[in-house]
Amino acid sequence: MASIIEAIEVKRKMYFEHEGVPYYCLDVEISTPTARGGQTLVRLKMRNLLTRAVFDKTFKAGEKFKEPDLEIAEASYLYSDGEGSHFLDQGTFETHTLRSGMLGDALDFLTEGTMLQIQKFNGNPIGLELPQQVELEVTDCEPGTRGNTASGNAQKNAKLETGIEIKVPLFIENGTKVKVYTETREFAGRA
Repeated sequence: MASIIEAIEVKRKMYFEHEGVPYYCLDVEISTPTARGGQTLVRLKMRNLLTRAVFDKTFKAGEKFKEPDLEIAEASYLYSDGEGSHFLDQGTFETHTLRSGMLGDALDFLTEGTMLQIQKFNGNPIGLELPQQVELEVTDCEPGTRGNTASGNAQKNAKLETGIEIKVPLFIENGTKVKVYTETREFAGRA
């Protein structure tokens, strides 16, 4: 039996189920009444885990939510085709297919064999969580130019093997493996 969570108990980064749909709480704002008899309200900024839509909604403090039947499974990226992107569940060795709408911009960071976590709701895959950093190879970058180091953080554009472009330090060359933060798309260091 899933446990019950009251709206006033919902915190940031918490999962809950509302009207049969799993949500992830991005932010919480609690409004306490100033007049007698007023009701405490909880405003949640939440992400629908099925559609990936983000919106704000206000609830009464006593409203109840179920804890969602969410499962996180370790998986590796296999390939993408017309049906979607395919992942191998490391626990069951099943292949899961996610449509492009479920991935967001995750394909910008995925190469064959990348390890990540797949989210399952009621046993069905609904999305994925990327690792904090991924290693990607630089396929094209302009040469570093002497003299443009006055600011102390001289950078140049580099195209990575998945097609995304990021800013890297001047010493990075074609063929270099770099670490990239998946949340900010920023250079994290040499791999």
